[in-house]
Amino acid sequence: MTTALFTHQACLDHDPGDGHPERPDRLRAVLQALDRDSFRELDRREAPRASREALARLHGERFVDTILDNVPARGHVMIDGDTAMSPGSGEAALRAAGAVTAAVDAVVSGQARNAFCAVRPPGHHAEPGRAMGFCLFNNIAVGALHARAQHGLGRIAVIDFDVHHGNGTQAAFEADPDLFYASTHQWPLYPGTGSSSEHGVAGNIVNATLSPGDGSLAFRRAMETRVIPALEAFRPELVMISAGFDAHRADPLAALALVEDDFAYATLQLCDIARRHAKGRVVSTLEGGYNLTALAASAAAHVAALMEG
Repeated sequence: MTTALFTHQACLDHDPGDGHPERPDRLRAVLQALDRDSFRELDRREAPRASREALARLHGERFVDTILDNVPARGHVMIDGDTAMSPGSGEAALRAAGAVTAAVDAVVSGQARNAFCAVRPPGHHAEPGRAMGFCLFNNIAVGALHARAQHGLGRIAVIDFDVHHGNGTQAAFEADPDLFYASTHQWPLYPGTGSSSEHGVAGNIVNATLSPGDGSLAFRRAMETRVIPALEAFRPELVMISAGFDAHRADPLAALALVEDDFAYATLQLCDIARRHAKGRVVSTLEGGYNLTALAASAAAHVAALMEG
């Protein structure tokens, strides 16, 4: 089995406006990096639209309607000071969430060993009832609930190495002991959640905070002493990754100092957990990363590790 790559042209049509860091060029840079010969074995698939049913499991019908009904015919609609919708945003958001549900289907059914979703807008800041932080729907949480509802999986884990805490995923998971969320992130930083004292129920939330300036050593120590042991104890049936690359030392929106090899290292560690507990099943989706060169190189290192793992 191969690694599947899910993406869609519509994800380039979400345009938050001139000067916005979450710009279409982010996805173009990732896709260009994944067009190299070393990635020719990727199983490239078109992301479908997420079903309303899949979105509503997490967000509820009213929230889904509010987002889709307010996509502008022209110009921009601001959800908050950071989060905008353009005429292409609704289709992009449906394809981004749909990529993750389709990736879950492919991996759980055995069509692919693992999968990466090269999509935008990102998702991990979107709470069940609130879009924020560049995110409209919480793509990875939608995918996790889809895995449970459609495939009968019990214990599902999301590991998030974006530099920002995934407040939306934590909010979706924290009261359910069969869902596990672990995050390495700079602290303090937007959105202000993710203290190491936040544990969820039965320890199903693990926040391994990092300080400004921390690099490879601190990140790998956090993975090895906090995230991996808790994930081992949880024994997930599916491993999902919120793959943000803005903890890279070149990223302009934060102050960690990771390099491409750190993302590859974390990916291989998570693939190893998946082999032991989840039949090797891993689904990853793009979150942040705002220096185009660092983003492209980091995403390539992550996907290469998925292909190896």
